Amino acid sequence: MSEDRLEELRRRLTEVNGRLLDDLNERLRLVGEVRELKLRRGIRMFDPAREERMMADLLEANPGPMSEGSLREVFKTIFAVSLSHMERSTRQGLRVHRKTGEADRRIEVRGHGIGAGAPVLVAGPCAIEDEDQLQRVAERLASLGCTFLRGGAYKPRTSPHAFQGIGSEGWSMLRRAGDRFGMAVVSEIVDPRHAVEMADLVDLIQVGARNMFNYELLKELGQLGKPVLLKRSFMATLEELVLAAEYIASEGNDNIILCERGIRTFERSTRSTLDISAIPLLKQLTALPVVVDVAHAAGRRDILVPLSKAAIAAGADGIMVEVSPFPPSATSDAEHQLDLEEVSRLHRAVFPNPADATEATETTP
Repeated sequence: MSEDRLEELRRRLTEVNGRLLDDLNERLRLVGEVRELKLRRGIRMFDPAREERMMADLLEANPGPMSEGSLREVFKTIFAVSLSHMERSTRQGLRVHRKTGEADRRIEVRGHGIGAGAPVLVAGPCAIEDEDQLQRVAERLASLGCTFLRGGAYKPRTSPHAFQGIGSEGWSMLRRAGDRFGMAVVSEIVDPRHAVEMADLVDLIQVGARNMFNYELLKELGQLGKPVLLKRSFMATLEELVLAAEYIASEGNDNIILCERGIRTFERSTRSTLDISAIPLLKQLTALPVVVDVAHAAGRRDILVPLSKAAIAAGADGIMVEVSPFPPSATSDAEHQLDLEEVSRLHRAVFPNPADATEATETTP
């Protein structure tokens, strides 16, 4: 008789489990509808006040025998799973989110690619100063096999009294140097009104760290359709960086390269703290190429080689550095700019020629 009762209780528990499972799945379906409405209305996903009210109602309605502590534990888990489902569904709905089985993307920029291949060096002066400076830097980089030349024409600076750049003439100089040496050119945009003019002269438009949160600019670049190098703000989470990329992609432009450039911490020995973990994490979240600006992360030239090696070991698709014929006289960021010999040494150390490696192996006794 006791065995029959035990089996009956087990059967009823199984039925309760089934009803709980149905109810939990129905709850997640309702959460999905809430998510869609919140997205359309621009409402944040997590509402702690709403969660507290739901918990209070449950505690008041609880007839027992479940204790208050047990009820809190059970529904805290249910709420957490619901929020995770909502956030995961939101991420999976992004254009920039890596789809299951999606390969790394390669972004083509004037016949040169970044991503899904050997890492590249993106280099050039912090600020374009004159034709001679730019041509000398471009000539050295081209001799190293570099295919991306960067240079700033407009410089957003912390101080309004600091050098702000030479303006749009810098893009024309950059274009001439790129054409002469067969390089794609990269420059930063600081004003949406410059977008059309830049599109005619610049191959890869850079959004600087200060403008990562400039959503109107990001939407403008999405409509423009040119490849975009999007730098992470030194105060941004990875989620915020990915969502900034989504602003560009949602306007129809998927030609996006992400850039880690260091984040602000309490450390004072470097300009910023290079977030190496950002590289593999971004690779998990998206299939977009990831470039690392070691120069602005370090703020000093003496550790650029090890930082570059670390970034590439972590999966970076490219390294960014700044180069000047004579860094002490540079108009901006002199501390971390490399001279022509230093960038040559960095290139040899970080991007060794496979032929050199083969030759070294063959001559080793």
